[in-house]
Amino acid sequence: MDTKNIVFLIIFILAFGFFFYSSRNLIRYMFVAKKADNRLNKIGTRLLNVLKYAIGQKKLFRFRLAGILHSLIFWGFLLFLFAVVEALIQGFFPSFNYESTGFFYSLVTFIEDIFGALVMLAVLVAIYRRVVIKVPRLEVGKAGKLDALLILSLIFLVVLSMFGQSTALIAQNNFNLLPNQMNFIALPLSKLIYSGNIGAAGTAHEVFWWMHIVVVLGFLNYLPYSKHLHVLTSIPNTFFSNLSDVRNTLKPIDLEDENLETFGVADIEHLSWKQILDGYSCTECGRCESVCPAATVGKSLSPREVIVQIRKRTKDKAHLLANGIENEEVMSKTLVHDYIPDLNLWQCTTCMACVQECPVMIEHVDSIVDMRRDLVLTEAQFPSNLNNVFKSLETNYTPWAFNSADRANWAEGMDIKTMAQDSDGEILFWVGCAGSFDARYQKVTKAFAKLMQKGNIDFRILGTEEKCNGDTARRLGNEYLAQTLMKDNIEKLNGYNVKKIVTACPHCFHSLKNEYKQFGGNFEVLHHTELIEEMLNEGKLELSDNVDETAMDVTYHDSCYLGRYNNIFDSPRNSLGKVEKINYIEMKRNKTRGFCCGAGGGRMFLEDEEGGRINIERTKEALATGADTIASACPFCMTMITDGVKHFEKSEEVKVKDIAEIILENTK
Repeated sequence: MDTKNIVFLIIFILAFGFFFYSSRNLIRYMFVAKKADNRLNKIGTRLLNVLKYAIGQKKLFRFRLAGILHSLIFWGFLLFLFAVVEALIQGFFPSFNYESTGFFYSLVTFIEDIFGALVMLAVLVAIYRRVVIKVPRLEVGKAGKLDALLILSLIFLVVLSMFGQSTALIAQNNFNLLPNQMNFIALPLSKLIYSGNIGAAGTAHEVFWWMHIVVVLGFLNYLPYSKHLHVLTSIPNTFFSNLSDVRNTLKPIDLEDENLETFGVADIEHLSWKQILDGYSCTECGRCESVCPAATVGKSLSPREVIVQIRKRTKDKAHLLANGIENEEVMSKTLVHDYIPDLNLWQCTTCMACVQECPVMIEHVDSIVDMRRDLVLTEAQFPSNLNNVFKSLETNYTPWAFNSADRANWAEGMDIKTMAQDSDGEILFWVGCAGSFDARYQKVTKAFAKLMQKGNIDFRILGTEEKCNGDTARRLGNEYLAQTLMKDNIEKLNGYNVKKIVTACPHCFHSLKNEYKQFGGNFEVLHHTELIEEMLNEGKLELSDNVDETAMDVTYHDSCYLGRYNNIFDSPRNSLGKVEKINYIEMKRNKTRGFCCGAGGGRMFLEDEEGGRINIERTKEALATGADTIASACPFCMTMITDGVKHFEKSEEVKVKDIAEIILENTK
C-alpha cells in the first residue's frame, strides 16, 4: 500500500465516520418526538410517490425555469454517483475503471459529458438568479444566501473535477478516445488545454482526482449542517408523506389518553418524527411562501419560516433531550411563542397552497394546526373574539349567535321534509350553518333545493337536528369542541341510517366526506356542484336556450376546500359551460393554483391585525377579468368576494352568485 492509498484510507475513514456520526444524531433527534405517526402503510403507493415527486421532480416543474435547473442538477448528481464510486474505488485500487464494461462504460462517459456540461450551466444560471436577479422567494438572509452559494459552488467543483479527470486521461492517451468512450465534449477541451504540454496531464489527473475526492466527501459532511440537508432527506420525506386518500385531513387527538402532556404541540417533543423530518427536508426554496395568501398580502406568516423554526428548535434542543443534558436557557424556551409567534399561527387560512407547492411533500398546515391546538386547549391563549365563536358553537351549534331552533326557517313554504318526518329519502341535504342562517346564502340554499325539486331528487334535511360540522372549531385548534360536534352529528346520521349526503358548503363537504370517517361516519358525500352537473348530464334539468338574453361574462373562484383539498375543479366549470349565454373567463390563478378568499381555517371569524386583506387581493384579480359575474361554490367565498366587490365600489356592475343560482336562473 503506497502513500496515496494510506492518505486516502485515512480521509475515507474519517469522512464516513463523521458522516455516520452526524446522521445518527439527526435520526436520534427525530425520535425525541413523542407523537406517534404510522407511515408504513401502502408501500407500493409510497414508492410510486418517490418516483413521481422525488426522482421525477413533478412538483418542481410548476415553476418552469427553476424546475428545469433543479432537475438537471438533481438528475445529474444521481447519474454522477457512478463516477463518484469509480473515483472512490480508485483510492483503494488505482488501476480500476469501467473501461472493460463495454456498453456501461459508454453510458457512464456519455452521462458525465452531457450532464456534466448541463449541470455546470444550470449551476451558473442558479447563481445568477440568486446574486444578480435576486428572485424574491429565494431571498433568505445573508447566512441562507451564503449557504446556497457554497452548495452551488461545491456542485460546480464536483463536476469541474470530474471533467478535469476526463480531459487529463484523454490527453494521456494522445487525444484518442478509448473503445466505447463517449467523452465528446471532454475531447476538444483536452486538446485545448493540453495540446502544447501532454506531459502535464498525469499530474493534472492526480490533482483533479484528489480535488474530486475531497470536494465530494466535504460536500457529504457539510450537508447535515446545511439547509440543503434535503439532498439526503427529501426522498424519505416523500416516501413517508400523506397518501392521497387521507391527504389534507387533520389527525385526531385521543382526548381520552391520560398520558398526554399537551393537547397539541408546544415544543418539538410534542411533534411527530415526521414533522421533525419535515424540518430537516426544507430547502427554503420559498415556493410555499410565494403562494401563501397571508404572506402575499404582507402578513407575518411564512410557511417556510414555520418549518425552518421547527428545524432550528430541533437543533437547539433535541441533542439536549437525546443526551440528557440540562441547559436552562434552552429548556426555558418553547417552539410556540419563542420561535414561532402566536400571531403568525392565527394568520393561516389552511388553504393548503403551501403543501400543494412543496416539492418535498412537507405538511405545513398539520404543524400549524397542532400548535393552535396547544394554544387553545392547553394554554387557553387565543384571539379574544374567538370566545364568542366557541361559545356559540357550544350552545347554538353554529359559530354565529343564532338560535338553533331557527335553523330550518329558510325552508318554510317549500314543502321540504325533515328526516324526523320521513327518513326514507334518496339523499340528505346537509344545509350547513351559513346555508341555514346567513341571509345571503339562504338564497343559495333555496336555489339548490329548487334545482333538486326540479330534478325530482328525493331529498330530506335534518332541520333543527343538524349541528355545525365541526370544521371551524377543528381548524381553530379546538379539537375537543370539534370532536363533540362531529360525534353528535355522526350519531344522528347513523341513527337515521344515512348513506348519501349532498351539501353546498365545501367545508361541510370535506369534513363529512373525509374527516368523519375518523369517528365512524362513513357516508357517500357530494358537493352541490357535482349533483348539479350530474342532473344536467342526465337531463333531469333542462336549460333554457337564452337566445334573446344578454350574454354574461362569468369568472369562477375556486374554493380551496373544494379544489385543492378534494380535486373538484371541473364540475362547476362544466355546468357553467352548458349555459349558452355565458362567456366564461378564467382568472390568472385558478384550479390548483387558485388563490384563497381568506376565510378558511377559521379566519372568517378573526380580525386582520396586520398586512392587507386576502379577499381584496382575490377580488382585484376577479375584477381584472372584466367579468360582470363572479361565480362561487362556497358560502365563505361568497361572503369574502362580495365584501371585496363592495370595497372596490363595484356592487352595481359586478354580481357575486353561486353556481346553483346561475343554473336556476337558466333552467326552464
